Amino acid sequence: MLGRIWAIALNTFREAARIRVLYGIIVLVVGANLAAIVLGQMSIHEEQRVARDIGLAGISLFGSLTAIFLGVFLLYTEVQRRTIHAIVSKPIERWEFVVGKYLGMVVVLTILVALFGLAMCGMLTWQGVGVSGAVVKAIVLAWCEVLTVAAIAIFFSSFSTPFLSGIFALAMWALGRVTPDIQAAIDRGTPWIRATARIALEIVPDVHLFSPSGRIIEGAQISVHADFVTWGYVGLASLHALGWIVGLLAFACLLFQRRDFA
Repeated sequence: MLGRIWAIALNTFREAARIRVLYGIIVLVVGANLAAIVLGQMSIHEEQRVARDIGLAGISLFGSLTAIFLGVFLLYTEVQRRTIHAIVSKPIERWEFVVGKYLGMVVVLTILVALFGLAMCGMLTWQGVGVSGAVVKAIVLAWCEVLTVAAIAIFFSSFSTPFLSGIFALAMWALGRVTPDIQAAIDRGTPWIRATARIALEIVPDVHLFSPSGRIIEGAQISVHADFVTWGYVGLASLHALGWIVGLLAFACLLFQRRDFA
């Protein structure tokens, strides 16, 4: 079983590596880091802050968009090309195929996040800032966010078209980024707004956990530029991501198992 899943994962990695859009995204991230240098020079004594903010925002934004793109198209492509018929006719379970696809995406996205992080760390080092522990924690949290978004995209792709899957995944990611605002709506909104917001909090992953800079946690405001979260927080956020990933993949496997490819 593990051998079959790993074979699908490697094939997915090779397939994703041939997508030229990924190389364009890498260029965009490098360009964003270069833009951070320029913007930092234009600011007054804020070079370090601008460099970190733009670098981390680039990892989160471009990493998540890449995860949605891969999750939406890699699974659907097999159905569109009808290669799924040859795959399911072999001694392989459909859930193994879905899990293998996701693991292949994990390898691709991990490499991309590592490249994004190295580009940002190189920029900070070039500016003479250095790489702090807070930056490393922020990169790890961004990686967890990207993998969670990939699971969201795989879930919708297991039963819907690429266009709708992309819209749904993007909407869920966007809602997950504003969970504090949704919580505020529960505290201060009208009854129907409170009910809607509660439902949203139940079905949407709290992606905002992976971007805690600027939030108030346990009564104190934290920032990647000053006092940041502990490794214990990073561990709990990672478990939160793992729980959503396992749950979304389980539902994706169930839906894909019931799907008719005739």
